[in-house]
Amino acid sequence: MHICRSAEAVVVHAPAKLNLFFEVLAKRTDGFHEIETLMCPIDLYDTITFQEDSSGQVQLSTQAPRGAGRPRVRTEAKGVDALPGGQDNLIVQAIELVRQTAGVRRGAAVRLVKRIPLAAGLGGGSSDAAAALLAADIGWGLELGPDTLLQMATQLGSDVPFFLANSAAVCRGRGERIEPVPQPDVLHFVVARPDVGLSTASVYAACRPADHPRPVQPACTALARGNLRQLGSLLCNRLQPAAAALCPAVAELERMFSDLALPGYGMSGSGTAYFGLCRRASHARRVARRLRANGVGNVFAVRSCRPSGGGTEWPATQGEWPWKSPKFV
Repeated sequence: MHICRSAEAVVVHAPAKLNLFFEVLAKRTDGFHEIETLMCPIDLYDTITFQEDSSGQVQLSTQAPRGAGRPRVRTEAKGVDALPGGQDNLIVQAIELVRQTAGVRRGAAVRLVKRIPLAAGLGGGSSDAAAALLAADIGWGLELGPDTLLQMATQLGSDVPFFLANSAAVCRGRGERIEPVPQPDVLHFVVARPDVGLSTASVYAACRPADHPRPVQPACTALARGNLRQLGSLLCNRLQPAAAALCPAVAELERMFSDLALPGYGMSGSGTAYFGLCRRASHARRVARRLRANGVGNVFAVRSCRPSGGGTEWPATQGEWPWKSPKFV
């Protein structure tokens, strides 16, 4: 999460994420699933611009840059084919939650530049929500503090707290329990999102929790050591068989990636985005060109995000948080 503040606005670059490991442990009584996942932020960003507005209302406008992921996509599940608007949008919900929590009725004009594909398992909506929490807190000068922001993030969605952590992390529970993990080296990936999406709910409904869960620690150890071969062999996602059964494009991407001589590959989140672990940036760009030539939908050569400065541990130490040392992109 990279933040820039000027006299007129707060600009937040909200990253996508990849699930390097994803295990579904059990169905919970609250309707959610107990999970254990290793997530990594990547440098594919949405951008949120927050300006205080004298109207007292929260107004959201959205645009997609030419050549970026389109706001509307064909999907296998009805109701996930367009970016939600108004109160259905997590950005609006996040800012309204800040207003409610802080007891203020101040207005905001918010602009979202949408680059992270929808219904892809890349966490774009959750990242946007986390960015909106930070933007409102900074833009209105509220200084709510990390504990309050974390509580609000948990209310908004399972993945939202992860994006406040600003680093690779193991997420447990329904995703809200965050444990940062060491990541000494930048990782390079190619990410492909076909022209079809899936709803998270439909994939979870079709997934059977693990009878014998795989442990996340070996993947964390490989990540900390920068061992690409070992990490690649440990990439796994319990949701992938369910997603492939619902969406043939996922199975087709698995077939295509198996021919690319990558250290490892797999699906992110509930899909439909697929990613490959690459040896270096030039390798990621070369694989991306090959996938585009084969007619895959949106393809990105990306790298993992590195923490932007002091205060990146979770929970925060000495009162410092990542946005205290903004980094520009």
